[in-house]
This record gives sequence, structure tokens and C-alpha cells, in this order.
Amino acid sequence: MSVLKTLFLNPPSFENFDGGASSRWPATREIESYWYPVWLAYPAGMLEGSRLLDAPPHHVSAQETIEIGKSYEFLVLFTSTPGWKGDHALAKAMKAANPKLKIAFVGPPVTTEPNRALNECPVIDFVVRREFDYAVVEFAQGKPLNEILGISYRDANGKIVHTADRPSVENLDALPHVTDIYKRDLDVTRYNVPFLLYPFVSLYSTRGCPAQCTFCLWPQTLSGHPWRQRSVEDVAAEMAKAKELWPEVKEFFFDDDTFNIQKARTIKLCAELKKIKGLTWSCTSRVTTDYETLKAMKEAGCRLLIVGYESGDAQILKNIKKGATVERALAFSRDCKKLGLVVHGDFILGLPGETKETIRKTIDFAKQVDAETIQVSIAHAYPGTELYDWADKNNFIVKGANMVDEGGHQLVMLQYPGLPREYVMEMVNKFYDEYYFRPRAVFRIVRKAVFNNVERKRLYKEAKAFLKLRAARMKLSKTQTEEAAQKAAAAEA
Repeated sequence: MSVLKTLFLNPPSFENFDGGASSRWPATREIESYWYPVWLAYPAGMLEGSRLLDAPPHHVSAQETIEIGKSYEFLVLFTSTPGWKGDHALAKAMKAANPKLKIAFVGPPVTTEPNRALNECPVIDFVVRREFDYAVVEFAQGKPLNEILGISYRDANGKIVHTADRPSVENLDALPHVTDIYKRDLDVTRYNVPFLLYPFVSLYSTRGCPAQCTFCLWPQTLSGHPWRQRSVEDVAAEMAKAKELWPEVKEFFFDDDTFNIQKARTIKLCAELKKIKGLTWSCTSRVTTDYETLKAMKEAGCRLLIVGYESGDAQILKNIKKGATVERALAFSRDCKKLGLVVHGDFILGLPGETKETIRKTIDFAKQVDAETIQVSIAHAYPGTELYDWADKNNFIVKGANMVDEGGHQLVMLQYPGLPREYVMEMVNKFYDEYYFRPRAVFRIVRKAVFNNVERKRLYKEAKAFLKLRAARMKLSKTQTEEAAQKAAAAEA
């Protein structure tokens, strides 16, 4: 069978932009960060002669990408909402340079708005809605478009056709190991996340998330809510192999939507991981995870948990259907400290019900949690999410507002009565300042720098990047405040 020579592309975009193929919150971070293109690695492992090009961390330019594309017959491009326009422009340029190139777009934006993608970018041959592993492989192997499930395309008359939805992938063990493709196509030293040990490698052990968080992009637009799992034997086998492939890697990260949502499975997997000598790993976690499960994870080599606390206000947690309480979050945090598990806490400002008072409550709550590191994000209403539908219905989305600035940094797109956009931006900076300039937090950073030469150099570099972005945000916040004041004065006049 003749198979199309396929290029799987996480495209170049804004400088240092972490925007596709596994980034759940596409943006240019405070500190340069890159997640692995896990989603693209699966189908790349099914097609002989394919290549996975992760342009941003490897600093491959748009022009270099266009040149690379001349050698391929089929392009699979993972797009993001912030990178939408740039991705379209790149696809057009690649098609112009290689007119025979077939192009498919995958990712959340084309799942939620397939018609828009096809209408705005005529060089796209088809888009895949939700999981795209088998759809793009079938096309590369010669299957006609009208026989491929879960895609949208233009027929010979220019009419947009949507084939029937494809069922979720159930047998995850049948998929290739992504680490084999990383070894073939990627340089693991190019990937950095500030709170993970360097270098690190990430992969999935499950897909989907049954939680109903209204803001969460992936379960609502790509991976789905049905929770599916690889066998613990398959996961352990890949981990053991990966450890041999990269003896220099300090940590492996399970980037699942929710890694430890089922206690029995987590404990069973931990028993297998415990057999791998010297294995250090981290994962995502919900605050509903109990002490016994956390203990099993720690004993199996788990070092750190990424935890979405989101807010310190009980009503906001209910508004976003978080399925957790402030009290449970604090108890979970105490359990982690007792076991010696490091926590990276994620918080969001600007969720439904946010006020100046609830922002203050969340900052104070974060100090109680006292995670090793934190990330403060701005609430983004991504198309396809329940949050977007709610905000659009209630006119809370600012007309003409962008999710990111010209550098890919997050901006405020939602505005509620009594909570100006510029105030939310200002409080992101204040949140970080209050959190990290506490004596306890300063001591942790200094201790790490004093006793670890590698971490000292890394912390210095990250501190410079953080302070540079902080200054830019302060300037932006000041400009927005002045503009708001001028508009208010004009309205009164």
C-alpha cells in the first residue's frame, strides 16, 4: 500500500509560545516553558516515513518549516485558538511552496468551528474533530474522505460535509508508545517546565476526564469526558524503556487530564512503577485524592503533583462545577506536606462570580495552601466550553478583546460588573508578588539555589525572564487603567 509521506507539525508561532499538541492553556508563559506534543506523537508512530516536527522548542522558524514541508505529501497541523491566524498563514505559505501538499488541521478550534476553518483557509483539505489518531492515518493510507469518520471537508461542489462522529479511542494499549517517536524526532533537552526537574519527558497513561469543570478546554473539545486507561503493564513497560532510552532524564511526567481519579487503578499502577529502580515521576492530581493513594504514589517514586485549586472562594468553585471544596483542598495539601510530596498549584482569576473580594480570598487561600510553586492564569472562555457559552450569553466577553497580546502573553477577555479588566491584570502581578516575596517562599528558593548548582543557574535565568514579563504587564495594566479612566471621563462629559 502506498502511504503519503506525512509531516506532523506543532507550528512556529509567537516567540517562546507553548501552544499546541498538549498545552492545555496555550500562551507564552512567564518563564519559557514547553510541553511535549503527545497528541501528534501517536499517529506519527503509526505511519512509516513520517516526521514529528515540534517547531517552538526546537526554534524552527516559519521559513524553515516551509522548506521542510516541500519534502512531504501530507501535513497534519495542530492548531490553537491564540495561534489560529498565524497557523492559517503558515498553511497557505506551505501550500504555495508545495502545491501537491495535502493539509489537515487538528486541535480544539477545528473541533468547535470546522466550518470556519474550512471557509477561512481554503488550502485546508479537511479537519478532524476531537481525537484524530486514526482519521489522519486512514487518509495517509488512501481511504476516501467520505469514508473517514469524524472529519469535515469540502466536496467537489464546494459544499462542506461533516462525516459521522468517530467513537472515542477505547483500546489505548493498541496505540504506539510516544517515547519511541520522541527518541526518533525530538531533543529532550529542548523542553523545560520550571517546576519539573530538567530534563524531563512527559506522556499519558489515560485519556479523558469525567469532571465537568466549565472552563476546561481539553475534555470539552478534544479528549472527551469518557475516562479511558492504558493497562498498568503497558504504562510500566513504556516507563522502563524510556528510562533506558534517556539515562540523563531526571523526571517523567504523566500529563493526563486527571492521572489519579480512580484509586484502585492508581494503587495498582504504583505497584508496577515501584519495581522500576530509581524512577522519579510526577503527575496531575485532583484535591479529592485521599491519603492512602497519595502514600502509594510517594512510595512508587512520585515527586510532584500539579493541582488545579483554581479559586479560594466556595461559590466560584460551585459556579465552575469543580467538584471540590476549599476545606478538602486544604486537607489534601496537608496530606501532601506530611508525605513529602511537592505541589505546584494552579489558580485562575476572572472565573464566573469573581469580585475584588474573591480575588483577595484566593490570594490568601493560596498562602494557606503554601505550594512549592504556583501559576496564576487569567480565565479564558475558549469556544466549545461551557464557560464560553455562559459568558457569551451574558455579554461578559469584551467585544474585540484578544486572548493574548502580540507576544502570545495572556490578556483579560472577560469583564464583569465592578471588576475592570485592568484590575484583574494588575492582581495577577500582585498575586505573584505577595506569594513569592513571603519569607517562607524566599527561603525555599534560596535553599534550592545554595545547595544545587544546576538549579541555581536555572533559577537565575527564570527570575530574569519573570521580572521582564512582570515589568511589561505592569506597563500594560497602567495603560489599560488610563484608557479606562479616559473613557469614563468622556462618558460623563
